[in-house]
Amino acid sequence: MDLSIIIVNYNTCRLTLDCLQSVFDSETAYQYEVLVVDNASADDSVEAISHEFPQVVLMANQENTGFAKANNQAMEAAKGRYILLLNSDTIVQPNTLETMVSLMDNRPDLGASGCKIILPDGSLDKACRRGFPTPSASFYYAFGISRLFPDNPKFNQYQLGYLDPDEAYPVDCLMGAFMLVRRETIEQIGGLDETFFMYGEDVDWCYRIKEAGWGIHYEPATYIVHYKGASSRRKPFKIIYEFHRAMWVFHRKHYKRRYSWLTNGAVCLGIAVKFMLSLVSNKLKPGKPAERTVPASAAAAAQAQQGTNGKMEVRR
Repeated sequence: MDLSIIIVNYNTCRLTLDCLQSVFDSETAYQYEVLVVDNASADDSVEAISHEFPQVVLMANQENTGFAKANNQAMEAAKGRYILLLNSDTIVQPNTLETMVSLMDNRPDLGASGCKIILPDGSLDKACRRGFPTPSASFYYAFGISRLFPDNPKFNQYQLGYLDPDEAYPVDCLMGAFMLVRRETIEQIGGLDETFFMYGEDVDWCYRIKEAGWGIHYEPATYIVHYKGASSRRKPFKIIYEFHRAMWVFHRKHYKRRYSWLTNGAVCLGIAVKFMLSLVSNKLKPGKPAERTVPASAAAAAQAQQGTNGKMEVRR
């Protein structure tokens, strides 16, 4: 088996079905398997997935174990030479699997790689290639300095806004929405850190991959559409809490011993302030919308992508 594709589902039945359809529409000579972990969804995800895609290895949990633990659960059963973490709210292109597995086969120095990720409006999902969130990089990003100086490498250490998203290059960090990892790398460094419930585990994994001497590569020769929840809508408290908790967990694990108590205190204070501001901002937003389906937005994203990048063939 060349590739094991792991998708974690939690109450996103329609999105997951659309994601699976795009995977099985792939044009590739590589052998792959698809493993879906359902984290105790309250909708009809388990029944619908098993009915529409009986070839999927479906694991139905009785409780929501979190993103990291669910992926680790599937990794234990995976048979592929490569493991692909794929978000349930994504649409892959027919050439995506072929392009990315070929890249990894031709680059034995790489421990992980990621493709270009675009949003439904065709714009770049900036988290798909990042620098590590050092205290300085986090400060410049969190307080808007990076947006004031978008072409300055010093102020754009995190989102790498000064780099062309249509060029390939090594990066520090990829996004868990699409992250292709070599099995030998996982055997060396271990799976995702389950201290992270639903954010930060991808950054931590990339940090450990690079610490072990493996390369991480961003490849825009293919792309996926990432259908995120509308940012203008209100988020549950747990999502906001886990997002900010992940910042401190990562800093405590990798940076706390490297910096003075003053820097560590400033980081903690900055996270707390950002958390409180996020809660206030979230309170002012409209309520949560009903789940939407992917294909129409994905098609619009593909058309937008074609308009901004003539080198890329739109296949969906």
